Amino acid sequence: MAMHDDCIFCKIANHVIESDYIYEDNVVAAFRDMSPLAPTHVLVVPKDHYADLADGVPAETAAALLHAVDEVAKAEGITESGFRVVANAGGDAGQAVHHLHLHVLGGCRLTDDFA
Repeated sequence: MAMHDDCIFCKIANHVIESDYIYEDNVVAAFRDMSPLAPTHVLVVPKDHYADLADGVPAETAAALLHAVDEVAKAEGITESGFRVVANAGGDAGQAVHHLHLHVLGGCRLTDDFA
């Protein structure tokens, strides 16, 4: 897989467009959502382009995504209070950007409105 020139998350994850990065390694980048739904709303995305969880994501990429979620929770101080991780796959699920991404939400009591 490689970067798609027309994908906004590919551009952010690969620093073509800069953002407010919370965590980064060779495989993934985590940055603040531009339209946050909670005090902490960070997106964790692979640097390579995958449309969603059903797009043949290699095990090492999946592991890097989960490791990044843990690092974001620690950096944001929400490990103890709790946080939610959401991954939407496809339009019916509400996926607006078709680049695999995990939403890390926390910093307040989350209700069913946060999905």
